[in-house]
Amino acid sequence: MNRVLAHTGVTYPIVQAPMGWIARSQLASAVSNAGGLGIIETSSGETDACLAEIAKMRSLTDKPFGVNLPLLFLRDPAIVDRVCESGVRFVTTSAGSPTKLLPRLKQAGLIVYHVVPTLAAALKAAEAGVDGLIVEGGEGGGFKNPDDVSTLVLLQAVREKIDLPLIAAGGICDGRGMAAAFALGAEGVQMGTRFVSAAESPVHRNYKQAIVDSADTGTLMLNRKSTPCVRALKTERAKAIAEAGVMDRAVFGTVKDVYFGGDMEASLALAGQTAGLIHEVLPVSEIIRRTVDGFHAIRKSQWERSAVGAF
Repeated sequence: MNRVLAHTGVTYPIVQAPMGWIARSQLASAVSNAGGLGIIETSSGETDACLAEIAKMRSLTDKPFGVNLPLLFLRDPAIVDRVCESGVRFVTTSAGSPTKLLPRLKQAGLIVYHVVPTLAAALKAAEAGVDGLIVEGGEGGGFKNPDDVSTLVLLQAVREKIDLPLIAAGGICDGRGMAAAFALGAEGVQMGTRFVSAAESPVHRNYKQAIVDSADTGTLMLNRKSTPCVRALKTERAKAIAEAGVMDRAVFGTVKDVYFGGDMEASLALAGQTAGLIHEVLPVSEIIRRTVDGFHAIRKSQWERSAVGAF
């Protein structure tokens, strides 16, 4: 039995990443209704709005969904209790150690997966008692560990040491990526940039088109020598920050002008390296269908080759 499916109750072990302001009911319900796991974000810090989005999910889907609790960005600690009381059964934690939140979350009967960018973080989370791990390589978009490790390497390192269910994140946007992740020991995948560019994503069409138009070298890792370190599309604004070598946190004050206003130079357009693999805006249901079909086609092809002795 696939342990991610057992923990989430979904049809396909495909999780939507919890992008701030973007991962709300419009997108998350589409993912859940298509058989994946939609996740509601709380990293925006808009507690009441996020709680309202959790409640709204009930009217948009009867499928499982989850909530992300990023420890570094939890402005209102009361949101943890509110999430525990919301009826949600699956939570992801990130941006810090899960140790402080775990007793409350487990007391409420929640399944908890923690996002880890390194083997050391994975070992600590496993020791703390999480139910599973989201293993996130440096290819992914958004807030990153400046001392990044690729998903290809990180998955192998974590699987070698830990026997928890793993969800691979970073560098995955289709069936090929999913098959590669499973070959390395994952039991599920998380996709962010692919869902940001989906038809149901609430972001402006300019943002989606910028992802579609991106090359494989179309992102930059910014602010490695300070915090926060992020991966974003290679806009003129991002290139100027990269050249300066430092980033003022105030840049995020206008991020919604990018997301929802379509001004791609107003702030940073967070995205992962999979932007270079995304060539069209598609409905969520089609993204998931193609990912699952591609995954099974590759697995079948590998089995047939092994059956005839091919290497």
